[in-house]
Amino acid sequence: MNEDNPNRDTIFALSSGRLPAAIGVVRISGPRARHALEALARRVPEPRRAGLARVRDPESGEPIDEALALWFPGPNSETGEDVAELQLHGGPAVVAAVLRALSRMEGLRLAEPGEFTRRAFEAGHLDLTAVEGLADLVGAETEAQRRQAYRQLKGLLGSRAETWRKQLIEALALVEARIDFSDEADVPEDLVGPALAVARGLRDEIADALAGAARGERLREGLVVAIAGPPNAGKSTLLNRMARREAAIVSPIPGTTRDVIEVHLDIGGYPVTVLDTAGIRDSVDPVEQEGVRRARQRASEADLVLWVTDAATAGIGTDAAPEGGVGAGLGGSQAVWTIRNKIDLLPGEHKKQSYICKNESISSNITLDISASTGQGLDSFFSYLGRHLASYFGSEPALVSRERHRKALENTVASLDRALGESADGREDIIAEELRAAANSLGRLLGRVDVEDVLDAIFRDFCIGK
Repeated sequence: MNEDNPNRDTIFALSSGRLPAAIGVVRISGPRARHALEALARRVPEPRRAGLARVRDPESGEPIDEALALWFPGPNSETGEDVAELQLHGGPAVVAAVLRALSRMEGLRLAEPGEFTRRAFEAGHLDLTAVEGLADLVGAETEAQRRQAYRQLKGLLGSRAETWRKQLIEALALVEARIDFSDEADVPEDLVGPALAVARGLRDEIADALAGAARGERLREGLVVAIAGPPNAGKSTLLNRMARREAAIVSPIPGTTRDVIEVHLDIGGYPVTVLDTAGIRDSVDPVEQEGVRRARQRASEADLVLWVTDAATAGIGTDAAPEGGVGAGLGGSQAVWTIRNKIDLLPGEHKKQSYICKNESISSNITLDISASTGQGLDSFFSYLGRHLASYFGSEPALVSRERHRKALENTVASLDRALGESADGREDIIAEELRAAANSLGRLLGRVDVEDVLDAIFRDFCIGK
């Protein structure tokens, strides 16, 4: 048994998915995990080997279930403590009976959200970036999100940040040696120069990592695509086509959509949040005015705006993104695609035209002709959208995937800039202080120093049993 902290609570929880299920996994971690397993199963299998066990109520002796039992003695376990698992049949009554029996045992309590992972972090088995990667992996809804989260869990940022931190500590040691032992004859005169060379190289490397921060953060949340345009242009029909279900009410009456409808989609493995907004036009109706205001605001915040027009009304020669009138003022520097809808209603000679692309750069503004009602041109539309997503997110995972990561690295760069800048002016004490601040910023990123204020916020987002 792991005796590091024999007075610590032993925790337990259902660690598998919603019941009923084929299997329900109950996990126990802490100094009394072995005692709990013996009380339920009457025996403890060999470490890291599954054994068949008849699970009984310790008080009545009544059989509860037949399960697989596993035993992981600390410190060689996920949490660094003694850990036991029971793989039960996943019926609600079965799991409830086992949890009830555990709750009656002295020194055991139900785990709080994320407490197993928090104990793994406290044992040094995970740094804070890996913890966040695990949370993202559990919450990943698309293939791209899964890839990014898994690589964070396996140290994509954490390993790099730990290397940077060690290099900074070594550079700091050189400067402090110069300060503390400047009178010693065997201490080289120029120790600060090599330290600043290390700082300069790290500063540039971390700045490069920050360049992809927006891409990594957006991948966690999803690219925001706003469908905007005048009333009755077919915006809601396009949303339903993208969602492949009736997500929005479609009506020939202008102004049907009054509020923003939000749909989360997986398009080509990338997360996309699509917003269907109210038709943008001048109106005296106060409710519609509020809808237009919200439409403008959400469109201005989006990464991509699909400006939908009625091709029969706008005419086949109109292929520019909105520049004036009620379509102006979207704001931002995002791409705006003009989507000319209802081409099935155009004269016969125009119906064969499925799309127009004035610029082959998918990140630039383009014009596409479609019929959201009949599906004409939608293959081209989805092809361009898929290429835009692949171009936006890139083929390699971003090193930075959370705002917390970005701020910690920005603080690191700022400290290094001050160490290298004119304000330091060769003063060894200032250089040492800024190098120490930079190393501490990386330490906070990893959870090595001064992170108590962020731990609760991170772990409260975990589910119970993880």
